[in-house]
Amino acid sequence: MDKRVTDLGTAVAPIRDGAVVMIGGFGSSGIPFGLIHALLYQGARGLTIISNNAGAGETGIALLLKEHRVTKVICSYPRTPGSIWFERRYEAGEVALEIVPQGTLAERIRAAGAGLGGFLTPTGYGTKLAEGKETRVIDGRGYVMEAPLPADFALLRAEEGDRWGNLRYHATARNFNPAMAMGARHSIAEVRSLSDGPLDPEVVVTPGIFVQSVVEYGVRP
Repeated sequence: MDKRVTDLGTAVAPIRDGAVVMIGGFGSSGIPFGLIHALLYQGARGLTIISNNAGAGETGIALLLKEHRVTKVICSYPRTPGSIWFERRYEAGEVALEIVPQGTLAERIRAAGAGLGGFLTPTGYGTKLAEGKETRVIDGRGYVMEAPLPADFALLRAEEGDRWGNLRYHATARNFNPAMAMGARHSIAEVRSLSDGPLDPEVVVTPGIFVQSVVEYGVRP
């Protein structure tokens, strides 16, 4: 039951070419920068990245795009201040894009973790985002059927973890991380502090059953 690994490289070693990878974070909060950089050095290519945005500057997801490691991005905000690498790769036809409204993105990930077959949402009804999807009108209101969004791996950032993989988050760094832990088949967490003993159950947000490996990376982004 000890899910601790010694270093970031060991943690991302199972990720292979063509994998679908969820990456937690919102803006610059809760992003697993250590794991992302380790994935860059690990060398996996042809990745599909699921995240809130496509990165900024030359760190995190943007660095993976810069180094031609990504073939598709599924996100809500592909263009954020400083997101030059996504724009360059997209304009060159080197990366595909699927835009998903933010609430829908979170719920699709949660549905995957909960084992649901999909859900109806009014968001996107009557727009291009609904094209090719099943739609219904219920009590006079239009809805779009959205499918669950699973992933092979999730890269997470938490404030504290224990040997069993239980996680506690720091404030808004919680964001997408808990849902992604549930929606992926193999979740990897970097934590600022890794405890040998169990976390207080009252502070655990992500139970260890959803986490396959945890590694200490003490710098808080």
